[in-house]
Amino acid sequence: MKIQYALAGAALVALSGLAQAQVDPAHVRSWAASCAACHGTDGRAQPGMESLAGANKDDLVKKMLDFKAGRKPATLMHQLSKGYSDEQIVAIAGYFAAQKK
Repeated sequence: MKIQYALAGAALVALSGLAQAQVDPAHVRSWAASCAACHGTDGRAQPGMESLAGANKDDLVKKMLDFKAGRKPATLMHQLSKGYSDEQIVAIAGYFAAQKK
């Protein structure tokens, strides 16, 4: 019984550390900057390209993960998305979602 409580406590401590882990905003901004050539500075694209600024975070994550897994066809995005971890994709999507349209 004591071992179960000790294990549960250890698990909670480990999970709380993961939940508190944050990505440096400067890193996220630099990752997002690589999108500027096609999607514009801070996600505000020129006509004819998809703007990312103010987009729904969950939609952006889904699209990127679909590109990464090959579920969504693309010319470049399927290759570019593979260069990011899932955690980086979530952080980048959050960055663009927070930008004004």
